[in-house]
Amino acid sequence: MSAKIIDGKAFAATVREKVASHVVRLKADRGITPGLAVVLVGEDPASQVYVRNKGKQTVECGMQSFEHKLPAETPEADLLALIDRLNADPAVHGILVQLPLPGHMNADAVINAIDPAKDVDGFHISNVGLLGTGQKSMVPCTPLGCLMMLRDHLGNLSGLNAVVVGRSNIVGKPMAQLLLGESCTVTIAHSRTRDIEEVCRRADILVAAVGRPQMIKGDWVKPGATVIDVGINRIDAPEKGDGKTRLVGDCDYESCAEVAGAITPVPGGVGPMTIACLLANTVTACCRANGLPEPEGLTA
Repeated sequence: MSAKIIDGKAFAATVREKVASHVVRLKADRGITPGLAVVLVGEDPASQVYVRNKGKQTVECGMQSFEHKLPAETPEADLLALIDRLNADPAVHGILVQLPLPGHMNADAVINAIDPAKDVDGFHISNVGLLGTGQKSMVPCTPLGCLMMLRDHLGNLSGLNAVVVGRSNIVGKPMAQLLLGESCTVTIAHSRTRDIEEVCRRADILVAAVGRPQMIKGDWVKPGATVIDVGINRIDAPEKGDGKTRLVGDCDYESCAEVAGAITPVPGGVGPMTIACLLANTVTACCRANGLPEPEGLTA
């Protein structure tokens, strides 16, 4: 069996088109332009690239982009004061503070200072609690993107066995909650799970979000299962030359693709969906703030 490749890059483009169409309608019908504020503290190169891409895609979708770049030595109190101003700004519908933060800052305190209604990352403790109890919340972008791709490929997920490998607050736990919301039977596996290979083999849906390169092998996968590989790991690639590297997922792609019914590649799978879902969450937050119907096909 050779798995169908779930093209996250193409799917993300479709999501951005839906976002842009909804923004056009909001502007034309209501005179409202959704706005996303991104805060970057420090000069981490990867974060700078990520923030630049977020700003570019925000503008391309017709939304307002507000970028705030602060020096690494900025006192935490100054960052919290900026968040207070953004919370009060009616032009800002979504706020994202780029992680990681410098060591002198308390990330939990910073995240929980964001208005939950503007927390488009879905990390605020209120949104975590709302998601966990099946109520309306802002949903973390990466799990939301995974859910969108699963719905598109499988349709109704009700009754399927789902295994999430990884228990992080950013992906593993919210992914499990979303799958429960779809009436899947959900197991969370992790580094301490006994006989993890056998646990994975029971999965109709296998979500790999453990952060270990190529950990999940093809003989861990149930024939015909749908595999969503969230991992992004950089490993040595001597075949490319000295000092060269390449990106791989948490799954051993070649062996898993021989068994699975469908699989996301790395790169080009889950990754592009994260920013697309950030834009979708910003439009959702804007609609909720103005008492308007939520955009169809862009929410959990």
